[in-house]
Amino acid sequence: MNSVLEAMKKRRSRYALTNECSLSSEALHQLIADALTHAPTPMNAQTARLVVLLGENHRRFWDALLVRLKEVTDPEKFPKTKEKVETAFRAGFGTILFFEDTEAVQALKDKLPLYAHNFDSWSDQSNGMLQITLWSALAEANLGASLQHYQELMEDALKKEYDLPKPWRLLAQMPFGRATDVPEEKSIDPLSKRLFFFGE
Repeated sequence: MNSVLEAMKKRRSRYALTNECSLSSEALHQLIADALTHAPTPMNAQTARLVVLLGENHRRFWDALLVRLKEVTDPEKFPKTKEKVETAFRAGFGTILFFEDTEAVQALKDKLPLYAHNFDSWSDQSNGMLQITLWSALAEANLGASLQHYQELMEDALKKEYDLPKPWRLLAQMPFGRATDVPEEKSIDPLSKRLFFFGE
């Protein structure tokens, strides 16, 4: 069986994480660096930027998110929200933040005006490919993860906290760690409605 597809089959949203990592610090750094290096980008643009929060930085991120969530969540619903954040995200080993450098994307638009209208969507698509590459690689290393989207609540605070460039656009957050849950069965729509071959 194809090892890439096997890794993708292992990749699932995992919501019960512990503060443990099956990889050494060096191996974890290399895995993330390799994913960033080899995930495809349009015209080799390499516009993705990653910020990896570990230890206290990871926990501080989710604590800050809870403060923001409390401001915007119905008080009756907040305890359930807090429980999920604390057990599914904060309890993990680390968080990978996915950004796109909008200045780099704009430079491509300026360089190739014929294709300029495509570069925003191509940028998002390439970041999505990086996300699935990293998610699958973590799964192959027996680490659970999920993909979260709290950018509207946290982007400005992150840029201030870590002195990140203003043109970077936050797209997603991936908490990861050793997973202790068993994923639910995944429903799959019939391939006959989604897959079509023409010719030999």
